[in-house]
Amino acid sequence: MARIPGPPPLTGLKKRIAEHRARVTGSSFVRETYCLTREEAREIARQWFDAFPKAAYWTEVESWRQLEGDRIEFTMRRLSSAD
Repeated sequence: MARIPGPPPLTGLKKRIAEHRARVTGSSFVRETYCLTREEAREIARQWFDAFPKAAYWTEVESWRQLEGDRIEFTMRRLSSAD
C-alpha cells in the first residue's frame, strides 16, 4: 500500500518569515494591517491621521487593495515616535 506523502517541511519558510520579521521589527516604523469594509477602513485611516499627524509621524496608507464584497485590505504605517 502506497503512503500519501504529508505536507512538505516548512523549515525554510519559517526561517524566511523570522528573518523578515527581524528586519521589520528593527524598523523605526509601526505598521498595522486591516481588512474592513470601505467605510470602516476610512474611519480607521482617519483615526490614525488624527492620532498621529502626518507631519510629525510620517503617517501614510502604505498599501491597499480592494477585495470581494467591497472590503479593503490596507496597511497603515507611522513612525514609532515624533522625535
